[in-house]
Amino acid sequence: SRSLWLLGNCGEDVEVGGMGEDGAIREHEVYYATLAEQAERYDEMAEHMSTAAMFEQELDAEERNLLAVAFKQAVGQRRQAWRIVCAAEQDEQAKGNHMTTGSARNYRKKIETELQKLCEKILVLLTDRLIPLATTAEAKVSFYKAQGDYYRYMAEISNDVERTRNVTAARTAYEDGTKVAETSLKVTSNIRLGLALNHAVFYYEVINDPTEAVRIGRKAFEDAVREIDNLGEDAAKESALVMQLLRDNLTLWTADPNG
Repeated sequence: SRSLWLLGNCGEDVEVGGMGEDGAIREHEVYYATLAEQAERYDEMAEHMSTAAMFEQELDAEERNLLAVAFKQAVGQRRQAWRIVCAAEQDEQAKGNHMTTGSARNYRKKIETELQKLCEKILVLLTDRLIPLATTAEAKVSFYKAQGDYYRYMAEISNDVERTRNVTAARTAYEDGTKVAETSLKVTSNIRLGLALNHAVFYYEVINDPTEAVRIGRKAFEDAVREIDNLGEDAAKESALVMQLLRDNLTLWTADPNG
């Protein structure tokens, strides 16, 4: 159960359940994040989890998931909107409609600004706090994966020097996470497999290197296949979900005439 604070006699703060004031505030931020998730208000969910992450106590697995869901949904909504508006802009340009092309371009740039701000917010949190303070391999790998993902998302909407910078940062994050995963996590770990999945997607979609994408994905998949029978039922289900995504991508990429 959640510990609460009561106001004692003469107005002094009274601690309940041995929790300090910071701990109580942190608990409320996490609770508000769960409410925001139920209400599908992901920007607010991201704000609450960002605040919770600033306290001294490390995020546990459930809280890491809340943080991941918040930013994934908030950013994901804008990535989808960006794709739709890009397509509309291209259609208007192809028709020679200069006025509507300009309107679509301005709207695309508005979405890009929102998307970039969200990515920069979580990246500062990951780089300055979450990765340096992580005490478990699972947490470090999860955070490195997220760092790679958000730099990848910024690379998708940037050009020239900025794109090169984002691509380099994403590659470094995925590689740093892979080093930790290969040293400290089992090949069947769903966290390790998830990192490999996104690392491979990065090479296929951003770097345009299908060969390396297939190499990364195939190695992770084949290594896990050899050990999957040694997992318990629940762990095997979690890993199998990611393995299926890896297999689907490998099937798609190896069928691609450009691969």
